[in-house]
Amino acid sequence: MTLTDDAGVLRACGYEQEFKRELSLFSSFSVSFSALGILPGIASTLACSLGSAGTVGLTWGWLLAWTGIQCGAAAMAELASSMPTSGGLYYAVGVLAPPGWGPFLAYLTGWSNWFGQSTAVPASSYGMVSILVALVKVYKSDFEVTTAQMFGLTYSLTLMSFFFAVLPTRWVARINTAMTWFNIAAYFVFIIGVPAAVVNRPRFRSSAEVWRTITNSTDWPDGIAVLLSFLTVIWTMGGYDTPFHLSEECANSQIATPRAIVSTAVITDVPAALQSPLGQPFVAALRQATSPTTTLSFGVIIIISGTFAIQAIAITCSRLAYAYARDGLLPASRLVSRVNGHTLTPVNACVFNLVVNTAFVCLIFAGPVTIGAVFSAGAVAAYFAFTMPVFLRCFLAGDRWRPGPWNLGKWGRPVGMYACGYVSVMLPILCFPAVRGANLTAQTMNWAVLVWGGPMFLATIYFLLVVRKTYKGPKVRSPASWL
Repeated sequence: MTLTDDAGVLRACGYEQEFKRELSLFSSFSVSFSALGILPGIASTLACSLGSAGTVGLTWGWLLAWTGIQCGAAAMAELASSMPTSGGLYYAVGVLAPPGWGPFLAYLTGWSNWFGQSTAVPASSYGMVSILVALVKVYKSDFEVTTAQMFGLTYSLTLMSFFFAVLPTRWVARINTAMTWFNIAAYFVFIIGVPAAVVNRPRFRSSAEVWRTITNSTDWPDGIAVLLSFLTVIWTMGGYDTPFHLSEECANSQIATPRAIVSTAVITDVPAALQSPLGQPFVAALRQATSPTTTLSFGVIIIISGTFAIQAIAITCSRLAYAYARDGLLPASRLVSRVNGHTLTPVNACVFNLVVNTAFVCLIFAGPVTIGAVFSAGAVAAYFAFTMPVFLRCFLAGDRWRPGPWNLGKWGRPVGMYACGYVSVMLPILCFPAVRGANLTAQTMNWAVLVWGGPMFLATIYFLLVVRKTYKGPKVRSPASWL
């Protein structure tokens, strides 16, 4: 059977059309591009990379990590073309898993993906507030923000993202299309404006120092330190799965969705031009090199871009929650999976996510170690979820894999294998602390493996004892029915 219409393709995957398809290729790309938040992502995590290997981590780090991430995006784009559903990675795992393993592996992938996305909203909000506080200190060096103020500002951004996420799809498209043009203009402002505004002499470090000198501030060998510096790239380029989860709202989804995924990952090589002049965390580096007014101006651009990145992440996470709830994966699934009759968007899923986001934001009161541990686990959760369907497609899917109209042909499997190899190296690295031996304390420990692994272990036990009796996984139909 040949299915050419989007609703027919979705029906072949096992679901009925409930959303309006008001996203084009460019608007789908725009939401993903906004979710990446390249400039605010760099600004929020710059200290992690510079604190690991210096500027080498921000030059070679971008180039080396980008290759693995781009291969992962291309492999994911193939999946999106074949199975364009809001469930995304979770649904693909259900299809490609060996017989009998689909529900369990889809369950783990779904929870890991949702955990990563649900921490991203409060984490990004917290990062933007930290930049705002730094900008205030540019003019008032003795300013000290209280925990209550950090909570209030962080939660305000989180709450704002909720109101964007419940908007009708056509408004989502318009807002994020406008923000894409703003972000593109902002990149050129930074690429041209930062060097032009530098008042120090010499303006920049030498090319040899930037590209060859490893400033290792960790207790690990230089090679590990460089790998640790990849965090900025990983965090900044972690939203390219967004078009996958918006595919049920996108016209011509089997072509537009994979193109949006690949375009999002490709364009993120542009900010590499910003890296070489910087030798300190973002706002501090700007202040050292430029005037207070210039620092404030660039900082405001970062915060505007970051605010709209947060709303795009919230939109993605709401579609995830909706897709999982309609298959009975989440608590109160019947309620969470309802689509609002007025906006034709998953408002209940947005409310569900807001409750969870609120709980994460409240961890600010537990101290920086606790809140940092939760947020750092998000990258581990996302990488696990991103890789599971690609691994299955490359090694275990067999004839269960049917490529869509957008595919890599004979390169599909090698590209996917390279992506899996890259993640197999980076997942342990993301769990490494920066120090070891006598310097390793509760304050300096990287708790990502515990914060992610603990809930996933409990989820596994819960599945084995309770969920497996009723949960059947995504509504998978025979792959032959798609074509």
